[in-house]
Amino acid sequence: MGIVEGITEWLPISSTGHMILLEQIIKFNASEEFMSMFRVVIQLGAIMAVVVLFWGKLWPFGMKQGRVISKPSVWSLWFKVVAATIPVLIISPLDDWMEAHFYNYITVAAMLILYGALFFVVENRRAAPHVSRLEQITYRDAIIIGLWQCLAIIPGTSRSGATIVGGLLLGLSRACVAEFTFYLAIPVMAGASLLKVVKFVVGGSVMTGTEVAVLAVGCVVAFGMSLAAIRFLMDYVKRHDFKFFGAYRIVLGIIVLAVAAATAIF
Repeated sequence: MGIVEGITEWLPISSTGHMILLEQIIKFNASEEFMSMFRVVIQLGAIMAVVVLFWGKLWPFGMKQGRVISKPSVWSLWFKVVAATIPVLIISPLDDWMEAHFYNYITVAAMLILYGALFFVVENRRAAPHVSRLEQITYRDAIIIGLWQCLAIIPGTSRSGATIVGGLLLGLSRACVAEFTFYLAIPVMAGASLLKVVKFVVGGSVMTGTEVAVLAVGCVVAFGMSLAAIRFLMDYVKRHDFKFFGAYRIVLGIIVLAVAAATAIF
């Protein structure tokens, strides 16, 4: 599960959707309370990969002539990340309700196909991008991308997939929107993980030694796989569009629906 999380968190193919499908195969001897927390907290490993790879662009302080200096461009980037995160904070109370009602493979399959088709539509109608650097992203762009990010509350949508579609429609280059998507993940996923842990503890749940080990292994593996996935995507978008991921989503969605139909019949 750490391998799947690390790869799919950053590629626009839905990490939650793949985790739901994987859970149909891999069964943990753990409580549902732990699994609900595990699905989210495992993302901490993926977040750390972004922090490690982009530390130089994310840390707003530096040294110059032996003095600590502040980097205005980095502060500006963080303010835009915060602006894009506000819409997600507003709808976050709906997260548990969405998980209870739509955390299933049928929803995942439908969203895989829908956003797969969207990638083809967006790429086919796209004009030349007019935003190729992070500093060119406006607060308006950031907020609109944040609104697209809210759609990821539906399992199978893909947080990165939704923000990439939104960014492409706004005229961001593929590399620019992919990198901004990585940064958006830090507050969103860290906040979601913290909230899940608090709910787990407040609910009176306690992790067993095995569950602690499972969570630790999942996070470490997700971190390692995320390093590779992020490097791959940043290199891939320099030479290719997102149609391959759109095709992958559509094919996987159709396979899931076919398997579900066959299971229901037989």
